[in-house]
Amino acid sequence: MLHVKQNCAPQFAEIEVDFEPAAEGFVFEVARGLAVDYEPAEDLPRFFAAAARGIEERLRSPEHGVVVAARVVLRRARADTFGSHELAFRIAGHLAAREAMERA
Repeated sequence: MLHVKQNCAPQFAEIEVDFEPAAEGFVFEVARGLAVDYEPAEDLPRFFAAAARGIEERLRSPEHGVVVAARVVLRRARADTFGSHELAFRIAGHLAAREAMERA
């Protein structure tokens, strides 16, 4: 899911995730070997954690009336030096979960 804000300060986050049903709870994993061309690389774990928070928040949202149990695997991500930050990844997570729930 791509999130790009068009006005004011830029926001950029692009993620591709796989959703799988789970017996219970929420599990988020980063695919083994995932490489993202971004500096400083030490920011990436915070970005991925923010995406996970956004996904989990959406799956637990009272607006759809159920708590969705899922295993989510981050397969691909892109970040931009000037526009990527935790909020952008959290929003991308929300959008990815919404799209997955619409397709289910």
